[in-house]
Amino acid sequence: MIDPGKAVKQSTEKPLPPVAAAPKLLAGMVFGLVFGFLLQKGGVGKFNILIGQLLLQDFTVAKVMLTAIVVGMVGVFALHHFARVNLHLKPTRIGSNIIGGLLFGAGFALMGYCPGTAAAALGQGSWDALFGMAGLVAGSWIFAEFSASLKKTVEKWGDLGKVLLPDLLHVPRGVFVVIFAVLLTVGLFALERTFPR
Repeated sequence: MIDPGKAVKQSTEKPLPPVAAAPKLLAGMVFGLVFGFLLQKGGVGKFNILIGQLLLQDFTVAKVMLTAIVVGMVGVFALHHFARVNLHLKPTRIGSNIIGGLLFGAGFALMGYCPGTAAAALGQGSWDALFGMAGLVAGSWIFAEFSASLKKTVEKWGDLGKVLLPDLLHVPRGVFVVIFAVLLTVGLFALERTFPR
């Protein structure tokens, strides 16, 4: 099968000088502000909503995440199918994913924010998120310091390479996206009926 994303033209242009790159930086800043605004309006920048999710009492975060996954998955795979974007896959490494997920979950449970929601919370004046942001910077620095040794150990545990779930299940991507989007949407409506806001 030909990968439609390969049909996307690869840029041969030289990098833009800093002054010419300003519109891209401005666009990134605008999208970041819109993202933060939407997180805040969705309520996922509030400590009590996030802790409610962790205690399985408030499913606002799960609803927002399911909606984002469905919209993102359908959008990215549709653009990829019509050769408008390339997929840039990260390798699937089971050991790294488990350890990283446990560390992320522990930090989330201790702080009550994840990185994106911590930034949104800080933007709305929740100063407690500042400690989490400091932890994020410290954790990133520690990871960078140990990345050479991690590449030789943890990152080799369960390395499956660059794979997608439909490829692992031997299901055509289009079929998988439709079925998975329907299942996630049904789950989203079930959550909304069972746990209305």
